[in-house]
Amino acid sequence: MFWWLTVRVIPNDKVGVVEKLWSPKGSVTGGRIIALHDEAGYQAALLRGGLHFGYWRWQYRIHVAPLVTVSQGQIGYVYARDGQPLPPSQTLGRVVECNNFQDAQVFLARVGEEADYGQRGRQRAILREGVYAINPAAFVVMTENGAYSLPHLLEAQEADAIGAWHEQLTACGGFQPVVIGGSSKTGETEVHDDLIGVVTVHDGPSLPPGEIIAPAVGTEPDGASYHNNYQDSEAFLKAAGRRGRQSAPLTDGTYFINRWFASVELVAKTVVPIGHVGVVVSYVGRAGRDVSGTGFRHGERVQDGERGVWERPLGPGKYPFNVYAGQVILVPTTNFVLHWVTGRTETHKFDEALRSIDLVTRDAYEPLLPLSVVVHIDYQRAPSVIQRFGDVKKLITQSIDPMLSAYFRDVAHKKTMLQLLHERDLIQAEARAELRTRFREFDVECVDVLIGKPVAHEKDSKIEALLEQLRLRQLSIEQLETYERQRTAAEKLRTLNEAQAQAAVQVQLTNARAEIQIAESRGEAELARARKQSEQMVVTADAELARAKRQAEQTVLTAEAHAKEQVLAGRGEGQKALQIGLSEAAVVLRKVAAYGDPRLYAASLLADRLADSTQPLVPERMFVSGANGESGVAGGPLNALLTLLLGEKTGLGSFADSPEAIEFKGECDQLAREAMGTLTGK
Repeated sequence: MFWWLTVRVIPNDKVGVVEKLWSPKGSVTGGRIIALHDEAGYQAALLRGGLHFGYWRWQYRIHVAPLVTVSQGQIGYVYARDGQPLPPSQTLGRVVECNNFQDAQVFLARVGEEADYGQRGRQRAILREGVYAINPAAFVVMTENGAYSLPHLLEAQEADAIGAWHEQLTACGGFQPVVIGGSSKTGETEVHDDLIGVVTVHDGPSLPPGEIIAPAVGTEPDGASYHNNYQDSEAFLKAAGRRGRQSAPLTDGTYFINRWFASVELVAKTVVPIGHVGVVVSYVGRAGRDVSGTGFRHGERVQDGERGVWERPLGPGKYPFNVYAGQVILVPTTNFVLHWVTGRTETHKFDEALRSIDLVTRDAYEPLLPLSVVVHIDYQRAPSVIQRFGDVKKLITQSIDPMLSAYFRDVAHKKTMLQLLHERDLIQAEARAELRTRFREFDVECVDVLIGKPVAHEKDSKIEALLEQLRLRQLSIEQLETYERQRTAAEKLRTLNEAQAQAAVQVQLTNARAEIQIAESRGEAELARARKQSEQMVVTADAELARAKRQAEQTVLTAEAHAKEQVLAGRGEGQKALQIGLSEAAVVLRKVAAYGDPRLYAASLLADRLADSTQPLVPERMFVSGANGESGVAGGPLNALLTLLLGEKTGLGSFADSPEAIEFKGECDQLAREAMGTLTGK
């Protein structure tokens, strides 16, 4: 009976939780549930395996509980049922040096030492693999196998919360460490994970307004606040770490992280393949200075680590880039092809929204022009392209596509359909030169422009009819060429037949050639003889010609002398006649002066002529006619003389004004002109 009343036996694989039923010091106070100073209640100290004396049954109740076992490679989580309450801004209880919660007295006793006392609730500290003697009245330990506690102590609400926590930790794999970059085996295939871990911290001060990612802190291994990739939660908070998603990710390795303190999301590493660069658009960091210059008004470009588009892109490789802290936009640096062809696209998918360009030619045809453009982006200009357009696809769809479509529509408006078909090389060369200039405005290089065959719309048969006409025309040209070649072949065949016939009669042909050569030799001899004779005749003819020339020259000289003689004689006669005429004129003038009136002199001359005339003075036959039926004397010299005399006597007419006087004066002028002509030799 004494043994039963005083001795307690605890197995070595268990612990004994002492519950003091009564005590002269009374019960625990201050909201505690664990007695630290021999009060009545659950005691902080445990009974380990073995015999224990002095624990009277009427004063103590011993609750036997198993040791806490955390399996190899797993994590145990602790919930403290006693301790100081958590402040409103704190999620987990701080870490207290209490031998991994095995010394509840130390965990709870430091009341007033605010830097070290234990806090009730879920704890930041975790348990690694091993066996622990932890007081289940003060702490509830959760492992993958279950929760270590005194069930009769837990209220229904507390038990439900512990069960929910256990389910959450099991669902997120919280009892296992975070393994990044390991390998897994599915069937016969070994799969290697190429991931990083994005950490979200659930405790500590919150982020300042306007921030979405907590900056990296305590990342230097030699620093006093090095938290070893969030595994030391107290060091993280002492380094001014903030709750929320962290910018510093976890790379390859194994990490024992308290999932209540920080959750880990596995995301793929950012891979920049060969032939590309990655332009970083950072969502976090300090505000930087725009390095693109004041003349560039398409956003800001900043230095690495600052918020905005980074000036220096990432080269080919793998990067542990936090996709929540920014974005890496891939920009191809090798030549890539863009197809303006309906239903066709490249693997890069930049041209999946592009279609064949619809044109209208000068002669009202409406073809569809398939087009391919080879484009290159300088890796140093990739940040400028992203800064201006956002990504390569927007550059193509919002700038290059409308510009290029408008250019080829303008070209088509100036060309006929046949010109569009026949002048493809020229149009392609002009487009290459023009588009290279225009693409430079967008920091893009146009390497080449390739124009395909214009095609018609689905129900348009006009272009096909035009092409059929071209085919017929080309077929006619080919037929002409064929006929010409056939004619050439026929001539060649005839030449061959002649050669064969000549070969067949080679002997006769040889004899004939010999005879021809003999005849040619004879002919050459005859020709030489005739040539000598002709040369002799030429020499004789030259001599005769020279003699004839000398005779002709002598004759010419004689004729010239005779002609000069006649000219001189004629000039002498002319001078003589002139002198005679002048003398006669002087005499006539003197006679006219002697008469006193030229009319009297003229009348005397007329009388002399009438006297010397052979014509009878009175005609034998006279025809009388008068004006208006009147009769008169027939005309004649006598009539003229009488008319002159009558007019003179009667004063009815003037001799000078009469037609006869005018005629007489004309005859005198004619005589004078003839005399002058004789004088001048004309």
